[in-house]
Amino acid sequence: MFTQGFIKKISGPLIVAKNLKNARIYDMVKIGNLKLMGEIIKIDGEDVYIQVYEETTGLKPTEPVILLNEPFSIELGPGLIGNIYDGILRPLNIMYENRGDYISRGIEVPTLSRQNLWDFKATVKEGDILQPGDIVGEVNETELVSHKIMVPPNAKGKVIEIKKGKFNVDEVICKLENNEDIYDIKMCQKWPVRLARPYKQKLELKEPLLTGQRIIDTLFPIAKGGTAAIPGPFGSGKTVVQHQLAKWSDADIIIFVGCGERGNEMTDVLHEFPELKDPKSGLPLMKRTILVANTSNMPVAAREASIYTGITLAEYFRDMGYSVAITVDSTSRWAEALREMGSRLEEMPGEEGYPAYLGSKTASFYERSGKVITLGGNRRIGSVSIIGAVSPPGGDFSEPVTQNTLRVVKVFWALDDKLAYKRHFPAINWLRSYSLYFDNLNRYFEENIGKDFAFLREWLIEILKDEEGLVEIVRLVGIEGLSDENKIVLKIAQILREDYLMQDAFDDTDTYSSLNKQYKMMKVIYAYYQYLKNRIKDQVVYEDILKPEWEEKIKKMKFVPENNLSWFDDFIGTLTKN
Repeated sequence: MFTQGFIKKISGPLIVAKNLKNARIYDMVKIGNLKLMGEIIKIDGEDVYIQVYEETTGLKPTEPVILLNEPFSIELGPGLIGNIYDGILRPLNIMYENRGDYISRGIEVPTLSRQNLWDFKATVKEGDILQPGDIVGEVNETELVSHKIMVPPNAKGKVIEIKKGKFNVDEVICKLENNEDIYDIKMCQKWPVRLARPYKQKLELKEPLLTGQRIIDTLFPIAKGGTAAIPGPFGSGKTVVQHQLAKWSDADIIIFVGCGERGNEMTDVLHEFPELKDPKSGLPLMKRTILVANTSNMPVAAREASIYTGITLAEYFRDMGYSVAITVDSTSRWAEALREMGSRLEEMPGEEGYPAYLGSKTASFYERSGKVITLGGNRRIGSVSIIGAVSPPGGDFSEPVTQNTLRVVKVFWALDDKLAYKRHFPAINWLRSYSLYFDNLNRYFEENIGKDFAFLREWLIEILKDEEGLVEIVRLVGIEGLSDENKIVLKIAQILREDYLMQDAFDDTDTYSSLNKQYKMMKVIYAYYQYLKNRIKDQVVYEDILKPEWEEKIKKMKFVPENNLSWFDDFIGTLTKN
């Protein structure tokens, strides 16, 4: 039975209602004659404060408010992959077909189509005893994703009926009996977005999320199930990096949440993502991707909810045993939504006007990452990796959103607009960035790539650090004031910057580098470094030890195809013989 109250006060996206008995925090309501969707965020005596997910223009006091007695929940089931949704998971393509270019207020469109019939293949039989999270069957959602139909976390029992064939998401495909309780299992289940989905056990992170980007995989790797932040000012290349991560990371499912970004940027993403090809299968990348779009001109409440919508989708596919990568662009806009709602609630502001709970809200979001043993039998392991883009005003990394993010994430990819203006891509500053996962991943690199991988990485970082100090000396006294050993450091650092860390996102070969290729490229540069050092020890003048023909080969090695890695072994042999 729904409770009906009325609007007492309107302040932008914030509504104050009265006469809503038994209201609870985060319960959903329908507001006004248009039945706009809203969520209770504060209760003060008889006053109930509601953030509205839609534009409130035209509402007036005394209009009805209906309490739905359930938290904001989303539908989870076949049909999610390949779709584009708004912040509260309404399919934008369906709304466009029904209403045109503009989203009508109060429109209700189900997340999952009721017309589509899915070919359900049962994997259990009558009499089987099932626990929460067990798989009852599968649906081939796309050519790349087999959608597992799972027992909801609140259901268990003996299978008394199981069907197979074509059904829509609302039809009962399985029935469980537990004592006197009967559970109807459908292909669709609902889950409240602010509640993390349960799992059996969280695991240590020991495997990297490979991206094919050399500066990331070599210097600042992220683990599968890990967290990373990409802060950077306008024009520093966040969007291009995110496209590369979506296209090349070895996650099974990609979720992209556009949270409060400019409309033209979001439009570019929505146009470009469907055209991207999955490099592993040759099929469209959208066959394993979900897009959640919430632009800056949409209501701030929906922006605040959009990141929870995205992470709930990620956890759902994690529970099937998939590796999921979710990118949020940007958490700064999400924090601005928190600030606006906090000011309307008259909360005590914290630093720069953000609410005092910004840090805890940020942490609670990133803590939903991880690699886990899922509910159910057969020991399924899934992971959620979170990559959050941050847009600090003026590139100031000391502002509150960036600082609160850095307290909880373990990888920091600091984008540098100066590098971007020099056409250095990815424009990640190697002196300001860091990764705290390398100790966890060392064993993986040693066992799967090479025992000296960690050594080469540390050597590479030391060379780049030494260059920073030497550049200051050159500015003061000129390069003639350096010793030959230091000139070698500058030469190798230049090679590392231009021929290793810099990558061409638009070249079919250089856009992606496997870990094996990265390892061999480092070995080539290290072998040349050792050759130069040995020649200096033999008292040869610096200008006479350089090998322009070898350096030309080093410049071109990034364009050596992945199927011709023996080229590197031959070249290393040439370098070490001399």
